[in-house]
Amino acid sequence: MGSLRIHKRLAGQGAGLTALPHTLSEVFPSCPTDASAVGFALSRLPRTQAPVLWVQDRLSRKEAGRPALAGISGDRPIIMVDLSRAVDVLWAMEDGLRCRALGAVIGEIWGDPPGLDFTATKRLAIRAEAADVSCWLIRRAASPDLSAARDRWRIASLPSAPHPHDPQAPGAPRWSLDLFRSRRVKPGKWVATYDGAADRIHLTAPARDRAVEPDDGALRERAAG
Repeated sequence: MGSLRIHKRLAGQGAGLTALPHTLSEVFPSCPTDASAVGFALSRLPRTQAPVLWVQDRLSRKEAGRPALAGISGDRPIIMVDLSRAVDVLWAMEDGLRCRALGAVIGEIWGDPPGLDFTATKRLAIRAEAADVSCWLIRRAASPDLSAARDRWRIASLPSAPHPHDPQAPGAPRWSLDLFRSRRVKPGKWVATYDGAADRIHLTAPARDRAVEPDDGALRERAAG
């Protein structure tokens, strides 16, 4: 689909549409079994009907379960691959990134296996950028050690937003986002709210974070490219 176009007013970096190439991003959920990492990664995928290669290692599959494919758009085929070892997940992801017909590659790896080092992440980043295919690595129960990932996120689920019509019902899902390292944009912290009707993520700075001034208002970006 070409470069992912997102609305960039993250921490006052300037308004306007900025074209960023697809690359490797990492997500570290605060709770290893939190599904917020999966939801956030899916929301950032480019809007296309190209299939997604989704690879899990044994511990991720056992502890966090398989993704609920019924909740993903039926227009986008999901190729699920279940593997035992993290090194096999990395190999499958790298091999998948050689295929330009894929819309994205998502991998889930538990812990800090020896095979997941700077060299392995650099190979993924280079492959993703060469093929212009979005690549997301979900790191469960892991430490943010040295990595070549261009964007590195910490994420946690928050209580849902108030329901507009029923105060007793849950509203839109919300996440706490921390872009703690990036080679492309300025890091920062936000609260993300998913608007299902508009298919957008709305970003606002936490009250304690002065990176975005009050008159900046809500930050908005397309959820899927």
